[in-house]
Amino acid sequence: MGLIVNTLKNYQFRHLNIRLIIWVIALTVLGINVISSATESSTYEYKQTLGLVMGCVVMVMLGLISYKFVLRFYWIFYFINLALLIWVKLAGAEKKGAARWIDLGFFQLQPSEFTKIFIIIFFAVYLNKFKDKINTPMILAGAVILFGIPLALVLKQPDLSTSIVIALIFCTMMYIGGLSYKIIGGILAVAIPTVIVLVYLILQPNQKILETYQYNRIVGFYDENNEVADAISYQQNNSIMAIGSGGLWGKGLNNNTTTSVKNGNYISEPQTDFIFCIVGEELGFVGCSAVIILLALIIFECIWTGIHAVDTAGMILCFGFAALVGFQSFINICVVTKMIPNTGLPLPFVSYGLSSLLSLFIGVGLVLNVSLQQKKLI
Repeated sequence: MGLIVNTLKNYQFRHLNIRLIIWVIALTVLGINVISSATESSTYEYKQTLGLVMGCVVMVMLGLISYKFVLRFYWIFYFINLALLIWVKLAGAEKKGAARWIDLGFFQLQPSEFTKIFIIIFFAVYLNKFKDKINTPMILAGAVILFGIPLALVLKQPDLSTSIVIALIFCTMMYIGGLSYKIIGGILAVAIPTVIVLVYLILQPNQKILETYQYNRIVGFYDENNEVADAISYQQNNSIMAIGSGGLWGKGLNNNTTTSVKNGNYISEPQTDFIFCIVGEELGFVGCSAVIILLALIIFECIWTGIHAVDTAGMILCFGFAALVGFQSFINICVVTKMIPNTGLPLPFVSYGLSSLLSLFIGVGLVLNVSLQQKKLI
């Protein structure tokens, strides 16, 4: 008890990032209202509200527990992550051809959402521990292998979209951790032609690289004359129509407009990955702008906290979480506005999903604790 009291005394509560808390709760509450409007059943609204309450409890707890103490257990988090991903592979609940969930009875846990946080925690410690040797072959190889194992397990679910996000998070953390520009240049020199060749192979008939539904999404996006194009592009085309119909102020939440894309059930599962199109239709350009601005503010606060962290681990932790929110938001909105092929990713703090929401609040709690221990500003 004395240790806890001493730890709390050392915190600089005047530096607690209150703004981050406000932006996160405001965005989540906005999301709950849009989820309520997007669905006929009140179940989703109640569950997401419960997720907000649980998330706030977790956020406060982690905000008061030193992130340096949490990071001591980075290997335990790593193996918990692997255990959950293996559990999904062996006995996961399957939906629409993918096994990504563990059925716990009262709710379904999606381990890949927590993988993002576990990877951020693990590599915050790993890169801090080897910050002076990060550009040596052995340390680089170790990082790639340790990252590659959970990445492969997520890919096998299959979950390509989440795999892309955690890969981008990893790249961001490696860069912030001090990866040499020479190595980055060398990687790009190899990666760019490799990606070009890979894309060429993927677009060939009878390719074995992607799952059939993944292949159809890409081909359907780029080739509207393809026989699968209409079915694949159906969701995105209706999403664009919904956003466009919202105009400046939108049609209002819970509206009964007969011309509503949502009311016509033209968007399946609108409370999840395509929640942004509901924002566009019912809250208009103003609502979409508000969501994007709140996401940008959350990312900015995480980066600001990371810049003023007392150590490299805290800085990498904050930048890693900023990358999670930033890349996932960017991909989700690009999908909903049909700028890239359809891929399933929730919009942070807005889309329905307890696993996603809880994992995000864990990240916020860790960032808040970093702010409590920041170095003195000049």
